Amino acid sequence: MRGKRAPVRPIKPDEVHNSVLVSKFINYVMYDGQKQTARTIVYKAIEDLANKTKTKGTEALEKAIENARPKIEVRSRRIGGANFQVPVPVSEKRQTALALKWILEAARASRKNTEFWVVLSKELQNAYNKEGSAIKKKEEVLRMAEANKAFAQFA
Repeated sequence: MRGKRAPVRPIKPDEVHNSVLVSKFINYVMYDGQKQTARTIVYKAIEDLANKTKTKGTEALEKAIENARPKIEVRSRRIGGANFQVPVPVSEKRQTALALKWILEAARASRKNTEFWVVLSKELQNAYNKEGSAIKKKEEVLRMAEANKAFAQFA
């Protein structure tokens, strides 16, 4: 590795919910630097999620993301000329990043001719109820890790 590692910048909590997680989610939704548009989308989706789950918006978002977080994943390791899929535990930061990424990928994939906040709210609700594409992705990663448990000694 050349040079120095870039310092991790602290993320400020958002103005409405005063939550770092919501702020991070806004940054993930943001496209081409249009932060205000991303804020509007996320706030509408959280409000809709809160109405449908009958809980506070940030609590519902946290639970949805918690349900989509993977505990272990597989990483490719080259050992003795062969590539092995080695299961490794996932750090807290990466768990959150993967969960946010999977929820957004699922929402973007299922978008037809509806507004994005509606699709995003639906995907968050699916993650909250432990169903939907993001949860399937998590279970798929878990299955891969289980199948390759024999190579865990290479971690």
